[in-house]
Amino acid sequence: MKHRFSFLVLAIFVIGSLVLSACGAPATEAPTVVPTAVPPTEVPPPTATAAPEIGSPEHPIKVLFVPSVDVDFMISSGELISTALNEATGLTFEVSVPTSYAATIEEMCASPTDTIGFIPALGYVIANQLCGVEPGLASARRGWNVYWTGFYVARDSKYQTLEDLAGAKWAYPEAGSTSGYLYPASIFGDLGVTIGETIEAGGHPQSILAVYNGQADFATAYYSPPLINNGKWAMGDAPDVPDDVVDSCAVKTAEKGDELWCGDYRVLDARAAVIKDAPDIVQKVRILTLSKEIPNDTMSFSPEFPEALRTKIIDAMTAFVSLDNEACAQSLCNENFYSWTGVGPIADENFDGVRILVAQQGITLDKLGK
Repeated sequence: MKHRFSFLVLAIFVIGSLVLSACGAPATEAPTVVPTAVPPTEVPPPTATAAPEIGSPEHPIKVLFVPSVDVDFMISSGELISTALNEATGLTFEVSVPTSYAATIEEMCASPTDTIGFIPALGYVIANQLCGVEPGLASARRGWNVYWTGFYVARDSKYQTLEDLAGAKWAYPEAGSTSGYLYPASIFGDLGVTIGETIEAGGHPQSILAVYNGQADFATAYYSPPLINNGKWAMGDAPDVPDDVVDSCAVKTAEKGDELWCGDYRVLDARAAVIKDAPDIVQKVRILTLSKEIPNDTMSFSPEFPEALRTKIIDAMTAFVSLDNEACAQSLCNENFYSWTGVGPIADENFDGVRILVAQQGITLDKLGK
């Protein structure tokens, strides 16, 4: 009995061992593996594209001329100026002639960092008030840094004074012209003279031609004194050439272009701009009188124009405006363009007299015309 029991215990033990072997020992719990943090792939922020430098071919400096003479001629002359400035400074320029004085000012204010405007005194004052346009240079003509409004009438007309123009038909360049419209309008207002019909001719030459062609009784346009051989015109002298040389007036071909001479007097006022179409202009149109002096036109800069570039351009322009400079003789120095013979520094306070005119007449950009 005892052996049977022992055998039974042994059998249970063996069977249990076999069962455990078949099932396998309890699995040892695998250690928890913490994955190493892998940083996300870093994507650098997009690189901002640098704006082209002002004066580069990708960002040319805008050069604007008000439409005072033939636009095609102004653009071609402007190209000569921009080429000369490019050669002197290495900067790139883009020339245009906006449709009016007001459009020129608007563009200068709309492009505050990169625009140069060749604008007259009143245009400068309005632009300065509107957005802070600043003067760079003022022109000189035969030593004069001022000019005048000329009142032009037919040589055989009855008019002898400004009061005589009451009811007369008036041709003027455009409503934004300082010498062509705003100064004379102020003068007529002060005198109590009421003008008749008006014609906005579209430019100084066109207003002169309106009188020449009988389309208007009188015109207003810029006046520059004559150049006199062996003499010099002075303030207070008669504005027109002497009567005894009128018949001798003729166009003469000179090295730098056609010139209008009457004896020893070379005509430089607005009549000289129409000699191609009207070589007998002095025989047909005379100067009645002049206004008070007006500051000459300017080369002005948009309000945020870089100072370093401004200085470089002023220096280049000063060198460019020379009687010995062929490119200037065909553009700024040309009698059919702006007739500049020199330039000089100009300060904002030099335009205070024009500011008085602006205040008296309530002149705003809108009143300059579009």
